[in-house]
Amino acid sequence: MTEHVHDVAILSDFRYPGGTSASIAAEVRAQARAGLSTVLVQVRSPHLKRDRPFHPLIVELLRDGSAHLAVEGEVTRAKLFVLRQPRIFTADPASVPRVVAERTVMVLNQAPGDAADPARYYDFAEVRTRIEGFFGTGIEWSPISPQVRTEVLRSAPDAPLAGTDWHEIIDVAEWWEERPGPLGAVPVIGRHGRPDPVKWPRTTEELLQAYPDDPAVEVRVLGGGELAVERLGRTPAGWDVVEFGSVPPREFLGTIDFFVYFHDPDLVEAFGRTIMEAMAAGVPVLIGEHFRPIFGDAALYTTPAGVLPLVRELHADPARYREVARRARDFVETRFGYASHEARLAERGVRPPGPGTDVEVHRPAVPSRRSRGVLMVSDNGVGLGHLSRLMAIGRRLPEDTRTVIATQSHGASVAHREGFLTEYIPSRSVLRLPRQRWTDMLTSRIEHLVDLHEPAVVAVDSVPHDGIVAAVRSRPDVTWVWVRRPMWRRDTGAEWIERGGYFDAILEPGEFAAAADEGPTVTDRAGVHTVDPITYLDAEELAEPATARTALGLDPGRPAALLQLGAGNINDIASPVARIAGHLRRAGFQVVLAESAIATEPMPPVPGAHLVKLYPISRYLRGLDLVISASGYNSFHELLAFGVPAVFVPNRQTSLDDQVSRARFAAAAGAALIVEDPESEDLDRVLAEAVRDDVRERLRRRCAEVGPGNGAAAAARWLSELADRRTPGV
Repeated sequence: MTEHVHDVAILSDFRYPGGTSASIAAEVRAQARAGLSTVLVQVRSPHLKRDRPFHPLIVELLRDGSAHLAVEGEVTRAKLFVLRQPRIFTADPASVPRVVAERTVMVLNQAPGDAADPARYYDFAEVRTRIEGFFGTGIEWSPISPQVRTEVLRSAPDAPLAGTDWHEIIDVAEWWEERPGPLGAVPVIGRHGRPDPVKWPRTTEELLQAYPDDPAVEVRVLGGGELAVERLGRTPAGWDVVEFGSVPPREFLGTIDFFVYFHDPDLVEAFGRTIMEAMAAGVPVLIGEHFRPIFGDAALYTTPAGVLPLVRELHADPARYREVARRARDFVETRFGYASHEARLAERGVRPPGPGTDVEVHRPAVPSRRSRGVLMVSDNGVGLGHLSRLMAIGRRLPEDTRTVIATQSHGASVAHREGFLTEYIPSRSVLRLPRQRWTDMLTSRIEHLVDLHEPAVVAVDSVPHDGIVAAVRSRPDVTWVWVRRPMWRRDTGAEWIERGGYFDAILEPGEFAAAADEGPTVTDRAGVHTVDPITYLDAEELAEPATARTALGLDPGRPAALLQLGAGNINDIASPVARIAGHLRRAGFQVVLAESAIATEPMPPVPGAHLVKLYPISRYLRGLDLVISASGYNSFHELLAFGVPAVFVPNRQTSLDDQVSRARFAAAAGAALIVEDPESEDLDRVLAEAVRDDVRERLRRRCAEVGPGNGAAAAARWLSELADRRTPGV
């Protein structure tokens, strides 16, 4: 499998509400426009105390495919690795991302301190030591502006700073609005930015000079206006205070004549992105002299006291007003346009693909419309069940069928290791989005993947919630298949069954315990294509006993048992696991705990037992004498199909899956044992039976008699036929 290498990897905390996220978004847009791929590496910043979702601009990038989100724990490879916001590294992160890159740049987009304290926000030497410890010493340290450069050298004179700044960028064509002059008879002064007290003049006198309480002018503030009002103790009559984030900055700038920005004298403004945005939008800018090293002659420099006279002068002279606006636009386009970003990337070895360039290792090749391909979308929740079923089918599709796995869970790393072209869809919990915004994001993301990979068939193993249904309805030229396992709990899921009509077809994997199925899928079989129960592996793919025992770290001379109680809350299963492990050890068994391949928190330690984290764990079942397992769809059918003596401990917390009825049926068929309540006395009684040689042999024989086959190959043939019907010329 070809190693996937992105052009640029950007590390930051994408929850930042202000300029950091806006800057990153601009760079990603520039990179996408140049044909370069970007992966975003999320690290939570220790100084963002309040939990918040990803910035809307970042979410939009993920929605439309301009960027991908790195999978936690997976190695990310890129030509260039860019780190943004040094304050993230004022403490050790909970987990250090694994990034391999040819070159690394640390963009110092904030000064270490301010005029009063040169290390108020971070200690440069400490941050440098931490970053170099994580990512190596060959790092380019690039300030974002002359001001930041000066402040870094003030606090750390030996800082190895790059010779040029990593300045902000903007797409002027996107922001520019031609205007003949001021908007109306009364000048409108405005500003926008994140709420922060230091973003305002310190004294009320200077505040009212810059933003007057005067009937001859109007003042509009987007973000932070409430702080100024609090400082003044009142809302001036001519002020319009607009909540931060409620209006896009570009739209807001279209409602003002002059952008005026003055702040606390102790603040060291890193760059002034909002100033650049105003210039790009055609709004004359009035700022303090300390910004001249960044904006040259493109701005108008004054003091708070000089704002009103200068505003009146320009407002009365439309020709000069236009000339100031155009001079600023030309300056920003030349100095900070997208071309400047492409140039600095090229200097660091990242260039757009040209004619004859082999781009296969950088991004998935886009097939010709419409390919004989299958896109498989998995909503994984906390486990790997949905994803494993799709991969079981996908690995049996014909070799000429382009197969792509898109999953919302950390299972993306598992699918990638199993050899699939994989797309990661960050979940709602990762992005911390409200439900509706998450639904919209998911729809857009699936639409983008359909447009990118151009499959003939999309197979969805998930309940058809709003985001999926919207994607189905928006791409009618694709055959949509709902992969819907049976054995739902009674009186649940009727709302999902009703949505089956949105799909072109429904594929239902079989169920060994079908006779005990009382869920809503039983009466909804008209037109549903069914196959035998699906397992990831066939029996001949299992490792031989000796090989399996070596992989599991087991002594070949003693009986061994595996515990796999599902992917639920670890704290909920800690007590039963310890109790079961203790009983098995007393019976002379070695005990292995199966940890989910996508576990994000460690299993509690269990005396005398050791953890294994292998995928698929079913490959090693022949090395075991007994398995204590939840009765989820995949593990249940694997254990019966491969003839492994099992005690099923059903998980009662699942929302749809009827694990209790499934386990009861297997026990009634004589193919397994069951413990319905692991806290009850039944546990010890059943385990005492399960460790007996004669009982386990009886279970093996019964499984050989009744064990299910594997319907994965039949499902793959059926999907392949659907793809042939949809593909032109096939």
